[in-house]
Amino acid sequence: MTQYFEVHPQNPQARLIRQAAQIIQSGGIVAAPTDSAYALVCRLDDKAAVEKLRRIRGVDEKHHLTLLVRDLSEIATYARVDNRQYRQLKAVTPGPYTVILEATKEVPRRLSHPSRKTIGIRVPENAILLALLEELGEPLIGTTLQLPGDDNMLSDPDEVRERLDRQIELVIDGGAGTLEPTTIIDLTGPDAELVREGRGDPAAFGL
Repeated sequence: MTQYFEVHPQNPQARLIRQAAQIIQSGGIVAAPTDSAYALVCRLDDKAAVEKLRRIRGVDEKHHLTLLVRDLSEIATYARVDNRQYRQLKAVTPGPYTVILEATKEVPRRLSHPSRKTIGIRVPENAILLALLEELGEPLIGTTLQLPGDDNMLSDPDEVRERLDRQIELVIDGGAGTLEPTTIIDLTGPDAELVREGRGDPAAFGL
């Protein structure tokens, strides 16, 4: 059975966050709220969980999964960031942006883009997810919760529970999400490039 936790969106209950972290550390996949739609998340280093997450989502290894980190200082461990990129990121984090950067060797090769060696990274503006990242003390790997064949991403925790019962270990109900994804910005070239427009305003990157 998939477990279901109702967690306060502004003041997450420490006991439930601890239990959620234990589920993730044990190899579980969790549906969690973000500052956009709900996301599926699991441990960065758990190969079996990452493969299962891709299967549920219906995506192959060419699809960028996103590294969810607590703050800017963590980004530098997993991606190469120059001064220009750092200034741009500082202005928009935490927030509904995913930035594509060159991955460092800290990122398992199976998680970075196979031909480009890049990774999507974001600092979410969501108290539940940030508390979970803090409890774990390490990043999560995640993907927007949009199931194969669906036109829209899932943002209603009750629907998430119904659609993914027995497929994942936990649904964290932090209230309704939005139907908008993050804005994706590619920062690997000389100029920022808009990959997908979502909740975040691309103007923050001069686009």
